[in-house]
Amino acid sequence: MQTPEKNHHLMTNTPSDLSLKQRLLRVAPYFGNQKLAWTVAIVATLLGAATEPMIPALLKPLLDSGFSEGTLNLWMVPIAIIGVFLLRGVAQFLAQYALSQIANDAMLRLREVLFRRVQNTDMRLFQSQTASSLSNTVVYEVQTGANQLVSAFITLSRDGFTLLALLGYLLYLNWQLTLIVGVVVPGVAWIMRTLSKRLYRITKNSQNSTDSLAYVVEENFLAHRMVRLHGAQAEQERRFQAISRKLRGLAIKSTIASSAMTPLTQLFAAFALSAVICIALWQSRANPSGDITVGSFVAFISAMLMLIAPMRRLANVANPITRGVAALERGLSLLDHTLPESSGTQRPSHVQGAIELRNVGVSFGDDKAPALQDVSLQVHPGEVVALVGPSGAGKTTLVNLLPRFLNPTSGEIRMDGVPLQDWDLHYLRSQFAMVSQDVVMFNDTVAANVALGGEMDEARVWASLEAANLAEHVRLMPQGIHTEVGHNAAQLSGGQRQRLAIARALYKNAPVLILDEATSALDTESERLVQQALQTLMQGRTTLVIAHRLSTIEHADRVVVMQRGRIAEQGTHAELLALNGLYARLQAHSGGR
Repeated sequence: MQTPEKNHHLMTNTPSDLSLKQRLLRVAPYFGNQKLAWTVAIVATLLGAATEPMIPALLKPLLDSGFSEGTLNLWMVPIAIIGVFLLRGVAQFLAQYALSQIANDAMLRLREVLFRRVQNTDMRLFQSQTASSLSNTVVYEVQTGANQLVSAFITLSRDGFTLLALLGYLLYLNWQLTLIVGVVVPGVAWIMRTLSKRLYRITKNSQNSTDSLAYVVEENFLAHRMVRLHGAQAEQERRFQAISRKLRGLAIKSTIASSAMTPLTQLFAAFALSAVICIALWQSRANPSGDITVGSFVAFISAMLMLIAPMRRLANVANPITRGVAALERGLSLLDHTLPESSGTQRPSHVQGAIELRNVGVSFGDDKAPALQDVSLQVHPGEVVALVGPSGAGKTTLVNLLPRFLNPTSGEIRMDGVPLQDWDLHYLRSQFAMVSQDVVMFNDTVAANVALGGEMDEARVWASLEAANLAEHVRLMPQGIHTEVGHNAAQLSGGQRQRLAIARALYKNAPVLILDEATSALDTESERLVQQALQTLMQGRTTLVIAHRLSTIEHADRVVVMQRGRIAEQGTHAELLALNGLYARLQAHSGGR
């Protein structure tokens, strides 16, 4: 079996045989909506690029007319220089702003699509990927990818057009010398193509290793007590170090691949520069009265030297493009490999809450024992059914089937006679309320946590808090129901958090209630208050209770005893005690609690 460390990225791998062009085409739709921004970016970039050859072009008249002949009007010099730099500055600002708007719009769209997809995807996704990996993809990978790509787009467009403008000016000055410069371009292209492939492979491996490292850190921070209790710090440090060192090695390889581009590009440029200077000097000596003047030669050399900077940046642009595309592909792969939950169309006008399981089985893999085997059970409207049994008996699996957090691998489940898969999924889940020992609260107000997913009605919120025995405490809070409760309601005690969960279930007012060990981790006083609130909550609702404590079970209409994924016994509390079977042994073992 694969550990989460190894399989958490399985669904985000992209076929490695795709070319960089194909990868760019995959992400292009998210960058294509801003037509006005693209127009501004292209026009501004062209204007900015056109100003680049103006700088060496100014040197020719300055040297030939200003210094040699003394015929140049001095007032034209500052006007020309300031005008060129002003035009270039405005053009660069507009281009960068427009491309930034495009990138941020793409990031927003992709994030929204990803978040919506994860919120509504088949729940098996959360079995194959960790929360940290999914969060990293939706938040950081998308942001990193978009920022890297906009940086690369700015460089590619600005320096690409600049290179063309400078080459055009060089051709105008001396086409023979410019042909030598052209030799550099295919050499640079070859370097970029070769090293970008290696960079992509390294980047993908680095992403996977980073996810693995984040998983180890998250796991250890969450389990810090167990790590210390068992003295496992050294073992966990070895896991951390192994992945960290692998990540360091990949980072060094990436640096080698990206850093090699600049010196190799400069080497090609040096060969071309040397050849140009030698040939220009030879032409000047061979034809002293020719077109090559001091001004034109300096302008040519200046324009040629100006080629080096954009060529160097273009040589390095493969790195951010590769990293950006690789990061965004994580999000695209998440979209490719996730499917929305299947849903029916049935929305019965009146829901009674009758539940029927017919020969239901659940299996999580061929190499594992089935979680449920041939389970048949009928729960009548308004009935309270307690599910008991040893750990691993299948109780939680059974209740998770009802709101379709899981789907059975065999058999059928019906509610009010309608198969669950025929129900509209959102409508089906609106018929269930759940209170478990693992209370989940949001970093929001008390009212928002109570009315979660429903329309806010403050009067109903207070009524729900009253019924849950929590209103008195909330009134003492600084802003009452508008007080923020912190991360997972950290400002509340365990019993208060449990009663807040009960208030949420009361507010939802669903016909079917699931209680999963709702009082297992509470002290006596908290349990008493929670039990009172639960009694209020259970009135008139079909209720399934998973519990070990006698105080919760003995008032149930029926007790269903489960063992190894099957129903072993069922009856009332008194009937099962009289039967002196598994239930009686469980009660004796728990000391009657």
